[in-house]
Amino acid sequence: MASSKKNKATEHPAVAEIRRSGAQKVKVAVSDIDGVLRGKYLHIDKFLGATEPYPGGGFGFCDVVLGWDMMDVTYDNTVATGWQHGFPDALARLDLKTTRRVPWDEDVPLVLGEFVNADGTPHAQCPRQTLKRVLKRAEKLGFQVMTGMEFEWFNFLETPQSWAAKKGVGPEPLTPGMFGYSLLRMNQNRDFFNAIMDDMRAFGVPIEGLHTETGPGVYEAAIGFSEALEQADRAILFKTGTKEIGAQFGIMPSFMAKPNQALPGCSGHIHQSLSDGKTNLFYDAKAGRKMSPLFESYLAGQVACLMDFAPLIWPTINSYKRLVDGFWAPVKPTWGMDNRTASFRVIAGSPKATRLETRCPGADVNPYLAMAAVIAAGLHGVEKGLKLTTPPITGTNKGAEKVPRAPRTLIETNRIFEKSAIARDWLGDGFVDHFAATRDWEWRQWLDAVTDYEMKRYFEII
Repeated sequence: MASSKKNKATEHPAVAEIRRSGAQKVKVAVSDIDGVLRGKYLHIDKFLGATEPYPGGGFGFCDVVLGWDMMDVTYDNTVATGWQHGFPDALARLDLKTTRRVPWDEDVPLVLGEFVNADGTPHAQCPRQTLKRVLKRAEKLGFQVMTGMEFEWFNFLETPQSWAAKKGVGPEPLTPGMFGYSLLRMNQNRDFFNAIMDDMRAFGVPIEGLHTETGPGVYEAAIGFSEALEQADRAILFKTGTKEIGAQFGIMPSFMAKPNQALPGCSGHIHQSLSDGKTNLFYDAKAGRKMSPLFESYLAGQVACLMDFAPLIWPTINSYKRLVDGFWAPVKPTWGMDNRTASFRVIAGSPKATRLETRCPGADVNPYLAMAAVIAAGLHGVEKGLKLTTPPITGTNKGAEKVPRAPRTLIETNRIFEKSAIARDWLGDGFVDHFAATRDWEWRQWLDAVTDYEMKRYFEII
């Protein structure tokens, strides 16, 4: 009994609060490779056991979560996990700092976790651990990485049942027409709109701004700026939470990068700055552009290394359908001053607001991996003291005529990534080998697929 009292007296405040609340279950979740949250409810006793210090803490979670695709089809080419290993339990460790309540699920507590090895060391293939490895290296360099994510996404008047009945063709948009920043369209769906703003705030995912975007039923949200790991947590919870909130209104949100050939795609912009814990190190009042030399090297790293990490920011077959000239998505590794046609938009002004916006990722990213990629690329530039070798573009890629265009297929970028010494240096061989294998799998599923395009083009005429 004395030991029990001691444990209660020293337990984490989040655990103490859950215990006091009388909650009988806790929702727990981890990210799979594609950025889909996989989770379960734990009985309160099981949860309390999982929060004990290592080696007693954690709980078993089948490692198939890292060994199958988003359709629950197991990879046939991975080494770290697979049928050859029997899909045993991996150890999932809960991060109690992520504890929050789910307002639309009777305020059930939710805690995010990550995979660790049996000896407590970080799991090489875990997306959240991959970001933490990059951030740990940033910390050793003396930097705290601050980030903010923005997502654009389509909303449809569909349910899983209606969408299955349509066999994946012809989703009905929430609203018609191209109507960005529309108060009228916001008002037409104000209950859904307000639920996103209000429930997300209560969920610990503050939204700085929410508005309609150009496209039928398209919204855009900017998540409140924070430390990078917290921001990635917020981002993955935002995507899942938006889908759960939408379902309550008969609405199906989609974070596909390009759901319609004739319309602009959906972005997943990442804003970044480096801090020493007190000061924004990207700002320099004496510099011509208000950009510190550190900022310039960080930007130079992203310009130089975009392709080394490309499958993490364009992870699906559909990602590359977004990279079309004239549809807002940047198609070259360019930079510009407050220029939204560049891949890297420099926002240089006040000490507080100066930052880099990396505009090339789509909304289909795994937030942990996309953030790991852009931060690693930037910090590579800092470590190597890289300099900007090209001037900022003006207008639509003016000044970038000789800059090579980004590849248009996943397999092309994956081959670059798999061979990249820079990616392996920052993310580790274990992660690069595994993620490259999963992208090869994704590509092969596409090669085997017979699409609507082929049926419409060839069925009658050929």
